Amino acid sequence: MNPYIDEDLAALGEHARRFAQGRVAPGFIERDTTRVLDRGLMREMGEMGFIAPELPEQYGGQGLGCLAAGVIHEEIARADLSLSYINLLASLNGQILAKHAAPGIARPWLERLTQGRALLAIALTEPRGGSDAANLRLKMERVGGHYVLNGEKTSISAADQADAAVVFARTGSVDDGARGVSAVLVPMDLPGITRNRFDCHGQRAIGRGSIFFENVRVPADHLLGEEGKGFRYILSGMNAERILIASECVGDAKWFIRRATDYAKQRVLFGRTIGQNQGVQFPISKAYAQMRAAELMVHQAAGLYEAGQDCGAEANMAKLLAADASWAAADMCVQTHGGFGFAEEFDIERKFRETRLYQVAPISTNLILSYLAEHVLGLPRSY
Repeated sequence: MNPYIDEDLAALGEHARRFAQGRVAPGFIERDTTRVLDRGLMREMGEMGFIAPELPEQYGGQGLGCLAAGVIHEEIARADLSLSYINLLASLNGQILAKHAAPGIARPWLERLTQGRALLAIALTEPRGGSDAANLRLKMERVGGHYVLNGEKTSISAADQADAAVVFARTGSVDDGARGVSAVLVPMDLPGITRNRFDCHGQRAIGRGSIFFENVRVPADHLLGEEGKGFRYILSGMNAERILIASECVGDAKWFIRRATDYAKQRVLFGRTIGQNQGVQFPISKAYAQMRAAELMVHQAAGLYEAGQDCGAEANMAKLLAADASWAAADMCVQTHGGFGFAEEFDIERKFRETRLYQVAPISTNLILSYLAEHVLGLPRSY
């Protein structure tokens, strides 16, 4: 029994599960091998209402809460973490556009986004930044009716595939820190933009890369909100981001636990199934307990978020616990399969490398611990 999941949410989860297992899961090996995102499948997800379902209906969303969105994210992640991450990008960018873009800019992009006909990246990280996200050097200067961008973004998910990106750039002095950061929506077909892609082994269907801006002219009405307040906009969406990522991690953990359990039931060694051995049973059971504890924290954080209450600590703990639970389940699953855990046809190794990403991105677990130390426990700031 789960006190946070009522009959309607359970039905939504089952609906998402049938779609994920019937349409998403069958092609994940091909997408991972070819490193090509299936845009047709994205459109199907949009038609089902599974992309950014928490956005208002006026923008093509379903008007659902964070908990319902998390239920969908979990099921898609169990089938293909790359497609689930596309949904995460849609949710984060969608919230920023819905709240801060001019209506004439927001509506057409959000309608395409929720229909699965557009992919938006979020361009925050820079070579000198990383976890120091406010240390931005990409310049954005107002020249007449345009902003002119010069600089580089790196480690951007879907950098070479996105149709547009929410770009965070500096309109003030470097000495202004976060106060000098602004946000702008940049179509990726503008002159002066070049992109590349890294050979990255996690979530290979979307990949990561760099975006280079050389005198890129963006219409001034594409500014999101006010100049100098862009960093607030990314911070305002981080709690929801943490919760949705944690939902994905729970989905991954469930996938590893199910695969290990099924294999332990049918693999016979020394005249008995390996599932009869406590050395196999105990790690699976422990992974299950870790997953359930993380799941409850995720749902509590989502409930607080929907109620409009402060949930910074809960959202961060949800991401921390869920990322740890999925990684522990991944390690257990490989161990249960032995050498077969590294065989591509068993598909354990793909999920293994995918779920490891969430120990370091989009926020390091160490930064979460620093947050809890300072803001919950009252210890001195460490960075």
